Amino acid sequence: MNQATVQRHEAWRILQRLGALAPEGEITLEPTGSGPLNGLTFAVKDLFDVAGYVTGCGNPDWKRTHKPATRHAVSVERLLGAGARAIGKVITDELAFSLNGQNFHYGTPRNSAAPDRIPGGSSAGSAAAVAGGACDLALGTDTGGSVRIPAALNGIYGIRPSHGVVDDRGVMPLARSHDTVGWFARSADILAKVGDVLLPPDTGEDTPFSEVYLARDAWALADPAVAAALAPYRDRIFAAIGPAIDMTLGADCGGLTNWRMTFRFLQMREIWAEHGAWIEAEKPRFGPEIAERFAMSKDAASRTDTGEAETRRLITSRLDDMLAEGGILVIPTAADIAPLKSMSAADSAGFRDRTLTLTCIAGLARLPQVTLPVAAVNGAPVGISLIARHGRDRALLALAKRLAQDLVS
Repeated sequence: MNQATVQRHEAWRILQRLGALAPEGEITLEPTGSGPLNGLTFAVKDLFDVAGYVTGCGNPDWKRTHKPATRHAVSVERLLGAGARAIGKVITDELAFSLNGQNFHYGTPRNSAAPDRIPGGSSAGSAAAVAGGACDLALGTDTGGSVRIPAALNGIYGIRPSHGVVDDRGVMPLARSHDTVGWFARSADILAKVGDVLLPPDTGEDTPFSEVYLARDAWALADPAVAAALAPYRDRIFAAIGPAIDMTLGADCGGLTNWRMTFRFLQMREIWAEHGAWIEAEKPRFGPEIAERFAMSKDAASRTDTGEAETRRLITSRLDDMLAEGGILVIPTAADIAPLKSMSAADSAGFRDRTLTLTCIAGLARLPQVTLPVAAVNGAPVGISLIARHGRDRALLALAKRLAQDLVS
């Protein structure tokens, strides 16, 4: 058995041990070119097309009713062309519609940092693969937090790019005006190298980051122990960039709770528009929580917009103005540490609501957000996030790389 075969089987063994391997996910794709990712390996969330295989999207009925892809997703092609090797396809929550990482049909990938706790989703397999040492980086998608949250809960780096800047052809959509192709990495350096491959040049001004915003209402959402653990790192970020500007982010547009409700309504309407016809025709079997969310999406689609689209426009304008001249917003990535796998439905809903109230900030305004693993509470990782203006993704990754040398050393 040659070295390449040994490495391939070892990667699959690790993915299986982590519970992260998607059904029929034992796929290896060799590099098609050379570049900044030479020698690195990556996992592919089972929302991305790989030629010759059905993209399963975390649901057996989706897999049953769709044909094999005829070509790779563009982002997969670009990583291969930059010298990386794909080691397998990994589990996603059903149709990417969850932040938990618990798949009713295929199981829960392991959170290596806190094995008794959830990994976060929907890019659960991607985060588990990187955190568990199966690969150097992984592709995921982020609509409502599906890269940012599992990155934070597993203690690794992750980015949700500006909406629309990474080519998403060959990726199953969930809610198109919120969907992004994101990625995970074991280091800020690798995170930035992937950006060099997938991201276009930054748009707009190249002003150095010099203003940093402390949103009191965003920090108030975090559990006190999480906020206390992150505070020293937050203060070091302030010292590195500039004095903090103390403010209340949700002072306009009804407060952050209203921002979350706006996000959920708009997202669910889009989700039902995307998948409602297939659900009605095929009557797929979903896990209980996912089935409930699709039922809520159907209900949202039956109701008229009562100002949510305008609220989103105002939020976007406010954040664009705030971050225009080298501004950075610093917030907790998640409101709490990863919940226990045995959590109650009420605890799950509470974690989801508080966390979505944080993730909807970048989601509504289509902004790039990087999460850095900096601390732990009760042995479980917590992350801190940097949000920049739309189109400043490369500058944001460069800032994260510079800060990581101090924060995570």
